[in-house]
Amino acid sequence: MGGTAAGWLQVALLGAALVLAHRPLGDWMARVFTSETHGRAERLVYRAVGVDPAAEQRWPVYARSVLAFSAAGVLLLYGLQRVQQWLPLDNGMAAVEPSSAWNTAVSFVTNTNWQGYAGESTMGSLVQMAGLAVQNFVSAAVGIAVAVALVRGFARTRTDRLGNAWVDVTRAVGRLLLPLSVVGALVLVLGGVVQDLSAGSEAVTLAGATQHLPSGPVASQEVIKQLGTNGGGFFNANSAHPFEGPAAWTSLFSVFLMLVIPFSLPRTFGRMVGDRRQGLAIVGVMAGLAAASLALTTWAQARAGGAALQLAGAAAEGQEVRFGGPLSALFGAATTLTSTGAVTSLHDSWTPAGGGLVLFNMMLGEIAPGGVGSGLYGMLVLAIVAVFVAGLMVGRTPEYLGKKLGRREMTLASLYILATPAVVLVGTAVALATDTGRGSLLDEGPHGLSEALYAFTSAGNNNGSAFAGLSANTPFYNTALGLAMAFGRFLPILLVLALAGRLAAQGRTPVTAGTLPTHEPLFVGLLAVTVLVVVGLTYFPALSLGPFAEGLS
Repeated sequence: MGGTAAGWLQVALLGAALVLAHRPLGDWMARVFTSETHGRAERLVYRAVGVDPAAEQRWPVYARSVLAFSAAGVLLLYGLQRVQQWLPLDNGMAAVEPSSAWNTAVSFVTNTNWQGYAGESTMGSLVQMAGLAVQNFVSAAVGIAVAVALVRGFARTRTDRLGNAWVDVTRAVGRLLLPLSVVGALVLVLGGVVQDLSAGSEAVTLAGATQHLPSGPVASQEVIKQLGTNGGGFFNANSAHPFEGPAAWTSLFSVFLMLVIPFSLPRTFGRMVGDRRQGLAIVGVMAGLAAASLALTTWAQARAGGAALQLAGAAAEGQEVRFGGPLSALFGAATTLTSTGAVTSLHDSWTPAGGGLVLFNMMLGEIAPGGVGSGLYGMLVLAIVAVFVAGLMVGRTPEYLGKKLGRREMTLASLYILATPAVVLVGTAVALATDTGRGSLLDEGPHGLSEALYAFTSAGNNNGSAFAGLSANTPFYNTALGLAMAFGRFLPILLVLALAGRLAAQGRTPVTAGTLPTHEPLFVGLLAVTVLVVVGLTYFPALSLGPFAEGLS
C-alpha cells in the first residue's frame, strides 16, 4: 500500500490531537453532568416539556423517559418522510416508501444511521435538517446520558436515584454537541464541504452531456454524524463523496471527530467516581485494542494476495484512491471501532482479511472506543465481567469500585453481553434461511454469508456501515434490520440502567489487601483478554464460515 510514511504521519497527528483533547474535554463533560445550575435556555426546554429539572429519577423512570423520547423521535421522523412532498425545501422529492421510512426513522433514532437509499435522490433539505440532523444530535445525547447514569451508579451510594434523563439529554446537546458541532462545521466549510440550501446545479461534462450536481446543508450534517458517531451521509457515496470529503485533511478531521468524545469519556468517568486512574485504565484498554485493529487492518489491505494486487501495492478496488490506502484503512477501522458507520471505501471490496477485521471491530461491541456513551458503558460492563472472572480465580467475592458484584449484577451483565449477539445471529440466520433474504445477496458462498452477517452486525451494534454487496432496500430487510437496530439499541440500554440502579443502591465496600486493583496494568491486560475471549467465543463460528473461509480459499 503506497504512502506508508504519510499513513504513519496521519496516525501520529491523530493520536497527538486525541491526547491533547482527552483531558480538557473529559473534564468539561464531568462538569457538565455534575453541575447543579441550569441555563436560561435549558429551563425553557424543561418548562416546555413539563419536567422538573431538580427531580431525580429511579432507574425505571429514567428508562421510560429514554424510551418515550426515542419513540416520539421515531414517529416524528417517520411522519416527516411520509409527507415531505408537501414540505418546504422538498427539492422535488416524493414521499419515502413506508418500509424505507420506518427503517430510516429507527436507524437515526438508534444512532445507527443505516441507509438503504441514496440521500441526494430521496430526502429533501428540510427532512435532512429537521429530521435526520436533529436525530443525530439527540440520539448521541441519549447514549451519553445512559453512560453518565451508569457512572453515577458507581459513584453514588445507598440511593435509588440516577439523575434526570431529560436534563442529561438537554445538557449533552446544548453544552457539548451543539457548540462542538458549530466549530467543526466551520472547519469543514473552510475545507470545501458544501453548505447551502439550494437544490443543486447543472454542469456540463467533458463529453458535452449535462449532469445534475446535488447540493444542500451538508457540512452541518456531516459534523454531527461524525462527532455523535452516527454515520450515514447526505450523499449515497457517503464520506467518499467530494462534497463530503473534499480533501485528505478533512477526512482525517472526520476521524478525529469520531474518536474525540469516546476517547475522552473515560476521563469523565474517572473524575465522576473520584479516581482518575480508573479512567486511564479504561482508555488504555480502548487505545490498545484500537491500535491493534488499525495495525492489522492496514496490514491486511497492504498484503493483498494475487499478482495484480501486489503490483498495485495493495488492494485498490473500492478504496479512496484520492488520498491513499492508509487513510482508507484508518477511516474504515475508526468507523467500525466506533458506532459511526460512515465510509470512504467499500468494505465489500476489501480483502477477506480486511473485511473480516472491520466486521470483528463491530462484533467487539464497538467499545474501542465505541460510540458516544455506548462505548463507555459497554466497556464498563465488560470490566464487571473481568472482575468477576478474577474473583472466581482467587475465591473472593468480586468488587469493582467498591461495589460488590453479586448474582443479580452478574445476571444483568451476562444478559447485556448476550443481547446483541442474539439479535445479530438470529437475524442473519433468518435472512439466510428465507428465499427473500437470500435473493438480495450479490454473492453466494462465504462472501454472501459475510454480506448478510455484516448487515445484521452493523444494525444490531448500531453501526450503520454496509458491505455494499447487499440490496437492502427491500420490505424484508427494511423491516428486519429496523427491528435489529431497535432491539440492539434499547435492550442493552435497559440492562445498563437496571445495573446502574443496583449499583447505586449499594453502600461502598472498603478497599482491603484482597481487593483487585482495577487501575493497574494487570487488570488492563485481563480486561483486554476478556473482551477478545467473549467476542471470539460468541462470533468465531460465524466468522469461520464467512471471511475466514473466503480468505483461506
